[in-house]
Amino acid sequence: MLNRVRQWIDSWSGPIPVQTISSESKQIQWLRIIPFIILHLACLGIFYVGVSGFAVIFMLLFYLIRMFSITAFFHRYLSHKTFQTSRIVQFVFVLIGTMSAQRGPLWWAAHHRYHHRFTDTEHDPHSSTYGFWYSHLGWFLNDYNFATRKEVVKDWLKYPELVWLDRFSLIIVLLTAVSIYALGEWLAIVYPSLATSGLQLLVWGFVVSTVLLIHATLCINSLAHLYGSRDFETEDQSRNNLFLSIITLGEGWHNNHHYYAGSVRQGFYWWQIDITYYVLRMMSWLGLVWGLKPIPTRVYEVSKIAQSANKVNILIKTKADKSSTGESS
Repeated sequence: MLNRVRQWIDSWSGPIPVQTISSESKQIQWLRIIPFIILHLACLGIFYVGVSGFAVIFMLLFYLIRMFSITAFFHRYLSHKTFQTSRIVQFVFVLIGTMSAQRGPLWWAAHHRYHHRFTDTEHDPHSSTYGFWYSHLGWFLNDYNFATRKEVVKDWLKYPELVWLDRFSLIIVLLTAVSIYALGEWLAIVYPSLATSGLQLLVWGFVVSTVLLIHATLCINSLAHLYGSRDFETEDQSRNNLFLSIITLGEGWHNNHHYYAGSVRQGFYWWQIDITYYVLRMMSWLGLVWGLKPIPTRVYEVSKIAQSANKVNILIKTKADKSSTGESS
């Protein structure tokens, strides 16, 4: 038990090597679920602290900036390298992403790379074949998926700041919570017209915002492999889902992503909303990121949307030819 608690503080402190863990270790470790339960129960604090417009706005903004950091930097940058950036920008947004309470950045990227390598098979960390609850929650609450798969993210181990964030991600989360509480207390004194307080901002701005953020992200592992359309034939069960795309700033175009993960853009068509991509484009205009990898033309050619359009065009052309032949005769 003491060893598990120590691993909460430093996730690299003696975790069991992944190669030596049996499949039985995919069972949920209930001690590990305690902080997760406490975080959810803390949401009930909204009935004690009340609500203010400022607290709700802060909750939404903190949700959005952290979601962007997860989708753009944990996912499209660390996991797939679909764009480039400076070391400073890399650190700032990875730090913000670490505030999301979704473990460390290298742990996140390593498991996601492993997910793509073995999607919906027994080796997939959150395979949908194990059912909704395992792919949504159970997978990160066991020994099998606790350790950072360092061999999968060797390219990022050269950055000591990223390694530190990965090891001590819980400390970052706790410091974030304390800072938000302190901000609320300061605002209550300096700007009482905002009608907020330390506890109120902690509950709304950190607890509620973080719980929503965690579940929105996890829905891509679970619901995006169950509900939605499939524009591409893939060997997994990935789906495109508009609702999930909205709440995750573009990650819901999951079938697109699993067909071609090498593009910075996941909404392959103009009507597929991808806010993360739009923001990255604006950041590229400012020189903060560059080398955004596009979608190859060949990808569009094999999509069901393109195939359906071709069938319609052929049908129209055939009817036009028949009409023309009939008229000339």
